[in-house]
Amino acid sequence: MAAIDPRFTIEEFLDSHDLEFERKDAHTFLVTLPGEKKLQTHLALIVGDHSLSINAFVIRKPDDNEAAVHAWCMAKNASLYGIAFAINEVRDIFLVGRLPLSAVTDREIDRLVGSVLQISDSSFNPLIELGFANAIRREWAWRVSRGESLANLDAFKHLV
Repeated sequence: MAAIDPRFTIEEFLDSHDLEFERKDAHTFLVTLPGEKKLQTHLALIVGDHSLSINAFVIRKPDDNEAAVHAWCMAKNASLYGIAFAINEVRDIFLVGRLPLSAVTDREIDRLVGSVLQISDSSFNPLIELGFANAIRREWAWRVSRGESLANLDAFKHLV
């Protein structure tokens, strides 16, 4: 019996879960995951010769406390399923993982995509607080001075 092409399994999973995605090329799925704290997480699923690569952008390089942000991420890594925090060459923070093609099943994709969504969303505010507190304070003061809405900064009011 021939193995099912993992690209078919991935596309079927994304369709069946009504996830917004596009095919960048024959091997790459660009997925937009909806969140609550982090409104969207952009995820790339890349089918290679031997494995499925999972890459999701979390936040850009922190402005403040970069070492504390990285320490927080490393401490979280021990409890994550199939993914880990990593940085790229410009020090932006991602979630990354790799899965053998033989293990690409509907259930495993569900677990990995769920892990990415959960950790990206639940980590967003703590990472923003650690890495961008000064920017939040400046933005808060600017909005107050202009009478602008503070609604989307409400989660960070304890910083000002």
